[in-house]
Amino acid sequence: MPDTKLQVFSGNSNTKLAEKIAEYLNIPLGNAQVKRFSDGEVSVNIKESVRGHDTYIVQSTCPPANENLMEMLVVIDALKRASAAEITAVVPYYGYARQDRKAAPREAITAKLVADLLEAAGATRMISLDLHVSQIQGFFNVPFDHLYATPIFLEDIKKQFFHKDKADDLVVVSPDAGGVERARAYAKRLQCSLAIIDKRRPKPNITEVMNIVGDVAGKKALMIDDMIDTAGTLTKAADALLKHGASGVWAYATHPVFSGEAIERISSSSLKEVIVTDSIPLKPEAKKCGKIRQLSCASLVGEAIRRVHTGTSISSLFL
Repeated sequence: MPDTKLQVFSGNSNTKLAEKIAEYLNIPLGNAQVKRFSDGEVSVNIKESVRGHDTYIVQSTCPPANENLMEMLVVIDALKRASAAEITAVVPYYGYARQDRKAAPREAITAKLVADLLEAAGATRMISLDLHVSQIQGFFNVPFDHLYATPIFLEDIKKQFFHKDKADDLVVVSPDAGGVERARAYAKRLQCSLAIIDKRRPKPNITEVMNIVGDVAGKKALMIDDMIDTAGTLTKAADALLKHGASGVWAYATHPVFSGEAIERISSSSLKEVIVTDSIPLKPEAKKCGKIRQLSCASLVGEAIRRVHTGTSISSLFL
């Protein structure tokens, strides 16, 4: 281990995940007071010395995204002014990731703006999990370690759907053309077939499933995605898969955003189960939903932090 001390701090967006990460690393969670003044402004006070230390801040920029992003920026600034040697922003869920390009005239590229803000505040490295588009790494001028929930989900899939080291009749499904590469990687690891859902989106957050490319008849369909927002795509896709003869539909998605009527849609859907990580804390109503199950990404993120700190390979986690 290097001589530099390792410290993990947390904002308020996902304290339980930060605690699990610190537990994995066998260190106490850093003592930082992150609160609000009476007018709503963020107040941060680092309660222990970080001078010359290797520091990590765990903070998902999930809803309320602006509040959590501002907390992250202020914590980074506090660590920088306290003379931390390295400041790594650990952002399990990177908010604004879907605003990664100009899809229409006079739109902002907010994912790039967030990157600029994090760097300007003083972040010297980034760690994130399953970015909506991997090209966001290129928005940063500091090292960026992009993690994948693949090991977590593959382990669970093998427990749930494999018998005597042989998979049941499975098909991995990409819910849209953009997720084909991700779904293909799962299909290759699981040695099963691949299907793709062709969808049309007439308006934001409104999805119409049009066609399915691939054979799903008589098979257990596993949809793989990076996030679930309103669950409109997910539930319509499940119906389409069943109409094409799938014997059941399960969904694996890294980030449980669950905005709007997502929980109600999942509860009343034809989905067997929705499996997510704790990159974002589950809402109370999601915890009560019998179709939603959460797996922890703490060991994956904790191991990535350990390897960054010791200067060893992170890519080998995903071989």
